[in-house]
Amino acid sequence: MNPNPTVVSKQVQSKALVASLIGSSIEWFDFFLYGTMASLVFNKLFFPSTDPTVGLLLSYLSFGLPFFIRPLGGVIFSHIGDKIGRKKTLVLTLSLMGGATVLIGLLPDYGTIGVWAPILLVLMRLIQGLGIGGEWGGALLLAVEYSDKGKRGFFGSIPQMGVTIGMLLGTLAISLMSALPDDQFMSWGWRIPFLLSAALVFIGLWIRNGINETPAFQAAKESGNIASVPIVDTFRYHWKSVLIAVGAKFVETGPFYIFSTFIIAYATKYLEYDRVTALNAVTIATLITTIMIPYMGKLSDKIGRKPLYIGGTIAIILFAFPYFYLLSLKSALWLTVATVIGLGILWAPVTAVLGTMFSEIFSTNVRYTGVTVGYQLGAALAGGTAPLIATALLGAFHSWIPVALYIVLTGVISLIAISATKETKDLNLEES
Repeated sequence: MNPNPTVVSKQVQSKALVASLIGSSIEWFDFFLYGTMASLVFNKLFFPSTDPTVGLLLSYLSFGLPFFIRPLGGVIFSHIGDKIGRKKTLVLTLSLMGGATVLIGLLPDYGTIGVWAPILLVLMRLIQGLGIGGEWGGALLLAVEYSDKGKRGFFGSIPQMGVTIGMLLGTLAISLMSALPDDQFMSWGWRIPFLLSAALVFIGLWIRNGINETPAFQAAKESGNIASVPIVDTFRYHWKSVLIAVGAKFVETGPFYIFSTFIIAYATKYLEYDRVTALNAVTIATLITTIMIPYMGKLSDKIGRKPLYIGGTIAIILFAFPYFYLLSLKSALWLTVATVIGLGILWAPVTAVLGTMFSEIFSTNVRYTGVTVGYQLGAALAGGTAPLIATALLGAFHSWIPVALYIVLTGVISLIAISATKETKDLNLEES
C-alpha cells in the first residue's frame, strides 16, 4: 500500500526533494556561519573583554540563545504548517532567517555604536532562531510526505544533508575570507558571506514557490482531519512521542556542535592549531558526512531506523575519549582524522534516520508540530548549549575529560529515549 493518499510522479518527488534540500541548506548556511564567527570574530568585535575567555563565553551565549527561542518559532510555524500547509510555512521561515542573516553582515561593531552592537546582534540571532524553529520540520515533511513507504528513510535523510551542506558552504566561505590579512578579515572580510546569503535565499524562495502542497496534508485537509489547536493535541495524545524525540535529539546535536563548532575555538585557542587547519579539518569531515547521510538513510530502509541509530550512538560514546586524545597530539593529521571519524562517519547514521524516525511516530494532523517541538526542545537543551558547556567545563577543570564525559552523557540519554520506541520503517504514515 502506498503511504501517500495520491499517486505522485517521480518528477514531482524529485522536485520536492530539491526544494526540501536547498531551503534546509540555506537555513543552516546562515546558522553555522554565525557559529563559526562566534569563535573567530564576534567575541572580539561585539563582546570585547579584558579576559578572552569571558569574551568567548559571551559570544557563545549569543550563539546559544536562539536555541531557546527555536521552540517558540517551532510552535508558531508548525501551527501554521498543520493548519494551512507545509509550503506557505516554508516560504515564511526562509524569508525570516535570510533577512536576519543579511542584516548581521551590515551591523556596526562595538567600537562604533557601543552596547547597541551586541544588543542588535542578539536581536538578529533571535529572529534567526524563530525562522529555523519552523524550517526543519517543514523541510523534513516536504520530503517524507512525498515519498513511497520503502524509500522513506532515504527521502527523510535528504533534508538532513542540508545541515552539512549549509555548514560546508559556510565553512568554505569563511576559509576563503580567512586567506585575507587578519586586519582586513576582521574589518570587512567576515561580512561578505552574510551578505552573499541574500542570493541564496532568493534562489530558495523561487524553488519553493514552485512546489505544491504535500499529498498527505492535502488528503488530511480534504477529509477534515485538521487539528483545531495542533500543539494541544500533540501534548494530549502524543506526549510520549515528544519526550522520545527530545531525548533522541541529544546525541545528534550535542556531539555535533562539539565536533563542528567548539573544536575550532578549542583547537586554535587551547591547542595552538592554525585557524585554517582547524577549518579545513571540519570542511573535510563535513564533505564526507554529506556523502554518507543519504547512504545511511537508504540503509535504514533495509535494516530499520532503530538499529542504525543505536549503532551510531554507541559508536559516538566509545569515541568520546579517543577523540580528545587524538586532538591532544597537536598534529594537523590527527586533528583531521579525529574530526573525520567523529563528524564525518559516526554522526552520519544518527542524523540520517532522526527526521524519518520522528515523522513516523506522529499522525498527519499534528506531524509538523510533533516533529518540530520534539526536535527544537532537544536542540535547545543539548545543541546551542554544547559549545557553552564545553567551554565552561574546560575553563573550570583545565582538562578535556569533563567535555568527553558530556558527550557520553548525551549518548546515554538518547539510548534511554530510543529504547521507549519501536521500529517504524514498515508503518504507513497515515497509520502512525
